[in-house]
Amino acid sequence: MIPKVGTGFRIRSCLSKEIRKLFNVSDGSIAGLAAAEDSGRAVFGRRVFFAVLVLLTIFALLALAGYALSAGGFGFADGVLLLLFGLTMPWSVIGFWNATIGFFVMRFARDPVAAVNPSAARVRNDEPITASTAITIFVRNEPPDRVIRNLDAMMRELAASGYADKFHLYVLSDTGLPDIAALEEKGFAALKAEWQGRMPVTYRRREINTGFKAGNFWDFCQRWGDDHEFAVTLDTDSFMTAAAIMRMVRIMQADPKLGILQGLVVGLPSTSAFARIFQFGMRLGMRSWTIGSAWWQADCGPYWGHNAALRIAPFKTYCEIPELPGKGVLRGHVLSHDQIEAALMRRGGYDVRVLPEEDLGWEENPPTLIEFIRRDQRWCQGTLQYGFFLFKPGLKFVGRFQLAFAMLMFLGSPAWIGLLVVGTLAIATSPSTEAFIRADAGYTLLAVVLVMWFAPKIATVIDVLTRPELRRAFGGTLRFLASVVTETCFFILLSPIMWFCHTLFLAGLPFGKVIGWIGQVRDDHTVPWPVAAKQLWPHMTLGWICLAILAATHPVAAVYAFLLIAGGLAVSVPLAVVTAIPRVGHALARIGIGRLPEETAPPRALAALSLPALAAAARTV
Repeated sequence: MIPKVGTGFRIRSCLSKEIRKLFNVSDGSIAGLAAAEDSGRAVFGRRVFFAVLVLLTIFALLALAGYALSAGGFGFADGVLLLLFGLTMPWSVIGFWNATIGFFVMRFARDPVAAVNPSAARVRNDEPITASTAITIFVRNEPPDRVIRNLDAMMRELAASGYADKFHLYVLSDTGLPDIAALEEKGFAALKAEWQGRMPVTYRRREINTGFKAGNFWDFCQRWGDDHEFAVTLDTDSFMTAAAIMRMVRIMQADPKLGILQGLVVGLPSTSAFARIFQFGMRLGMRSWTIGSAWWQADCGPYWGHNAALRIAPFKTYCEIPELPGKGVLRGHVLSHDQIEAALMRRGGYDVRVLPEEDLGWEENPPTLIEFIRRDQRWCQGTLQYGFFLFKPGLKFVGRFQLAFAMLMFLGSPAWIGLLVVGTLAIATSPSTEAFIRADAGYTLLAVVLVMWFAPKIATVIDVLTRPELRRAFGGTLRFLASVVTETCFFILLSPIMWFCHTLFLAGLPFGKVIGWIGQVRDDHTVPWPVAAKQLWPHMTLGWICLAILAATHPVAAVYAFLLIAGGLAVSVPLAVVTAIPRVGHALARIGIGRLPEETAPPRALAALSLPALAAAARTV
């Protein structure tokens, strides 16, 4: 839960009366700014203010980059570099301002959650639950043991609450493998028998997964949607506590305009080195980023497809996703459905909001870099399909923006790789680095870009370090700082690998290279060197070629290239292998690197899962 902080902190006199009026701030405080009335006029003002900040920042950075590149005159290569740099800017700049605004809301709003989600302030968490809610979980081609473990723990909590009769569990399977299907039928039949008379359980398996996950849920809506008012959506790797589910249902009950309520999702404690470091960074970045974006997106918030509650009647009316007609690799059924459904829900006149609380639910992240890439490629393909919905009539402007912004996360990746390749050739053919870039402007630009990259995490690091209870929750100051340093190095190495993965995947689309809806390997496992090399040899080759060219021409430039982009590519194979070694992950868990608050003081619901990471954390040295 995000701490509530009361404050009388005053806005500096430099804040003009116009800005005060824009945000409907009557008390002159940052807390007042964050908690400004969530009216249409106030939200419009926030969005205009945010857009102005973003556009001015992009313009200033492009001007600075252009000046930096003009050291030896501004030529064709400089123009290409400036264009590529401009293509990377929207994601970085928007993330920076999301994090900055999120930091101020976290630190200075009396109730940060209510400041960005007024619906949350309408419940006390003791109201009776009157609505019938379907708990839906989607499974496909994965052994069901872990799912059954998670569901049983959640159902026991619901039974203890006295409200189990208001919920109905639906296991919606798209499994096509006969051996996995047999395990599912046996396992879920046993779960149903165990809960007979206490909480109903329905297991349904489709032999053909028409429409992928969106089609799976739509089939549920057609069969059973009229029997329930709300649905809580879970993925195979999701876990939510009964308290979180009931909180979200109570908020939905209190606000009849609320169509989708998305919970903040954090990583489940893991003993995989890759997942452990990745989700520590995710934990640092998600809170400030989500709060900041929710501040200006307001009722046009995100939907991530799981760990969320939705109102079934308007979903059935407005959110059916059609099959994309015609031929082509991006045609057919949509792989990534969630943001489209959020935009359609808003078009129907219902709010979509995020609830930025960290104790609502967890998800398992892929245990290896190879598995992470497989999942990311599916997201890439599905997100590119958003382009067919950008100009759909009736969508809200912010809904269109969210679709475009999601696409930019992948479309900006080739620009980063282009900066490496074109920059390497441009520097190598320059008589000196001074003839290529102005040192003073170049260093300033580098510092600004790095701050923008890490802004969401910097915001949370400051927040944690200034709160003794949070420092203890993350394992103490020294462990927390060691984890931050480890994750920072990991992020710098991982980012260019994913940029190049996106670039290769996008380059393969015209040639029919696509990825379907496939199951994932979630257990810790090693990645053999030949497997890593087969997957990542192009990354490693490009990284070392660029480094070799720079080392042979301007060695100082090779150092910067290694630290920023080329280094991650060059070490991609050993990174994939080392972060998948189980004993490395267990060692990190034992010494507390990547420690999450759930490992310091495990919630009862997580303790019931008997997670290896919790046991390892209990033996921390």
